Amino acid sequence: MQLVSLLTNRDISLVRWMCSVKVKDRVPSKELRERLGIDDIMLILQQNGCDDMGMCCEDTEWVKKCMEYEVEGSRPRGKPKRKWRDFVQKDCQARNLIREDAMDCSRWKKLIKIG
Repeated sequence: MQLVSLLTNRDISLVRWMCSVKVKDRVPSKELRERLGIDDIMLILQQNGCDDMGMCCEDTEWVKKCMEYEVEGSRPRGKPKRKWRDFVQKDCQARNLIREDAMDCSRWKKLIKIG
């Protein structure tokens, strides 16, 4: 999560720079994004992650095998490593998307589109 906050802060600072606005001017970031006509970086990343999930849910047999492959043996001690699939599932849950929707490409594109 530290990386997410760093990316969000960098995004806000770049938006402020492009609009020639300083923090002390107290202009909300949302208003600056509307001026530039751009979306929040986190929404874009969520959309791209969900888009990738749609591509991976195609009926290609080797893609399914790669996505569902489980490594045998015990895992090392400590906190489990974060997986791409976990991030994408979290993003899809936030948008109320299910895996079956990804099978229909045109419908999936409409569901993940921002705004």
